[in-house]
Amino acid sequence: MGTSCRCKWLQAVRRIERPARPRQMESKKGGHQMRTVYMDHSATTPVDPVVLNAMIPYYTDIYGNSSSVHSQGQKAARALENAREQVASLLGASPGEIIFTAGGTEADNQALITYMNNNREKRRHIITSAIEHHAILHTCEHLAKQGFDLTVLPVNSEGTVEPQTLRTALRPDTALVSIMHANNEVGTIQDIKELAAISHEVGAVFHTDAVQSVGKIPVNVKDLGVDLLSASSHKLYGPKGIGCLYAKKGVRIGSYLYGGGHERNLRAGTVNVPGAVGFGKAAELAQQRLNQNDSTLWELGQRLRRGIIEAIPNTRLTGHPINRLPGSVSVCFEYVEGESILLMLDSYGIMASSGSACTSGSLEPSHVLLALGLSHEIAHGSVRLTMGKDNTIEDVDYVLEVLPPIIKNLRMMSPLGQ
Repeated sequence: MGTSCRCKWLQAVRRIERPARPRQMESKKGGHQMRTVYMDHSATTPVDPVVLNAMIPYYTDIYGNSSSVHSQGQKAARALENAREQVASLLGASPGEIIFTAGGTEADNQALITYMNNNREKRRHIITSAIEHHAILHTCEHLAKQGFDLTVLPVNSEGTVEPQTLRTALRPDTALVSIMHANNEVGTIQDIKELAAISHEVGAVFHTDAVQSVGKIPVNVKDLGVDLLSASSHKLYGPKGIGCLYAKKGVRIGSYLYGGGHERNLRAGTVNVPGAVGFGKAAELAQQRLNQNDSTLWELGQRLRRGIIEAIPNTRLTGHPINRLPGSVSVCFEYVEGESILLMLDSYGIMASSGSACTSGSLEPSHVLLALGLSHEIAHGSVRLTMGKDNTIEDVDYVLEVLPPIIKNLRMMSPLGQ
């Protein structure tokens, strides 16, 4: 079935009047009250109230520029350095190795572009994987246009970069290897420690995009053996618009933005002190809650994965079954479109995401799912449900009540299943 026909069907689904949300839903398990269930934590998380309270004074009372010499500025500077220590503690780094950025994307860009440009006379080869976030893939493509050599590694069917695949791709002039710690779509966790060690065998620097893993699982830069690491506040109940780049002492990076000499001349622009304070507090809370959240989310994720497979035929779970982020469930439903599923889930108060989107008459499946070896038709039916610290067993059971009839009804009206 062609892409144009598929999108016309999806647009028709969008026009279907969503059913009014009933005050009570009847199911085989009895009546259930309508629920609002947020399962899109890999996209962003709500700001923790404790984090918000920590930030407010730096908007209202202590609003000085952290580079100013007056008392307001010095108070802001002390708060900034305290936040740096909190983030460094979560990562097992030294405070001087943390550079605050506007988010994970900027950190990725700064790491790759400035390191490669600083070392272009000696080494011109960069390696990444086929399932990276676009903040990495597009940056690597930009570098390739600038004359650097780029190798994109394949992954296996579970989304794992095989160590031997990396070893084979390495060259004497390999400057940098960038492999993400945990995938944002399918949740697979890479063996970064081994991949970094292999990269170091030829003298290459190793960067990991850890935006999805920091705050969810233990991430210690010394244990992992990485040289560069990107993280983002809004994935761990902190504010948007703030992230960081960990740069191991001695690794030659540079400023990505030009202007003032903030962040030890490594990032121009007035520092977002309230954001940094929020990031620091979120990092502190994540460190305190890490083990408890990990266990709870793993149990909820397994309950949801099992329930979906048992209740819905012609369904495929994606990503590694064990080496995955806790609370992350990625699934493909045959014969339906992922976006139509999301629309119907939303009508029942369930918020999730998909690996594909229908825009301007074209439907592009997730590059991650295609890299896992799935066909376009299967990849189009992807749904990602990612849980957070406030999700409950009742939320999971509500999804398992609502989702099966949605899939059944969509398959009945879908031309893909005919």
